Amino acid sequence: MCQDETALNGWSSVPANAGAIFNEQRLINEPEPLSLDQIPFPYDDSAVAKTLDYVNRVLHPETLNHSMRIYYYGMAITKLHFPDIFAKLSPSTWALTTLLHDLGTAEENLTATRMSFDIYGGIKALQVSKDFGATSDQAEAVAEAIIRHEDMGVDGTITYIGQLIQLATTYDNTGVHPHVRNFENMVHPATREEVVKAHPRLLWSEFFARTIRKEESIKPWCHSTHLVNFAEEIEGNTLMKKWE
Repeated sequence: MCQDETALNGWSSVPANAGAIFNEQRLINEPEPLSLDQIPFPYDDSAVAKTLDYVNRVLHPETLNHSMRIYYYGMAITKLHFPDIFAKLSPSTWALTTLLHDLGTAEENLTATRMSFDIYGGIKALQVSKDFGATSDQAEAVAEAIIRHEDMGVDGTITYIGQLIQLATTYDNTGVHPHVRNFENMVHPATREEVVKAHPRLLWSEFFARTIRKEESIKPWCHSTHLVNFAEEIEGNTLMKKWE
């Protein structure tokens, strides 16, 4: 793996403990507001465009909007808190990760296998992204991040986009993080407002809590059970409540 691909595709190793990657002081004060024009979605990338067309067909509208929101939250987090990484990270690799991260929850996939949705979705995303023109390194980075996106903990390390997909999805799903103080200050309220206006929540908290309960009901061994009381935390998301 060349050094350029390591930075480009988010392979940089960071602590699994999200609290350890931040200077906590940065989260005490409100971050700079960013408009979506400052963190644009890479619609002109061929692999991303084909993937977007695909997920438009297979994902629930609620899930697709969630995936678009976390693209912007993740880019905002990176630009605001990790500008050196932002300067090198491929928006296309991040977009592929966000678009495909919940592929395992699609109607045709959730009951197609006994595997946990994140693990099956990551494996499927590896092939899908390659089929649509992603490089092997890019597709593998996407798959690794998706497979580990519910793997929240404090021990060991994870890739940068693996950590980022955890941060961005948690921000949208529950609005709180067990290992990051002042988590609500990760993104400026004005940015949050603009993101939700562009990609409405469509009662996401209710919809996703129901999806998690469905998976846990039909797959009581699934990885989602690692996140204790996850469905209840989703329903209790006060950070995003005004848009539900």
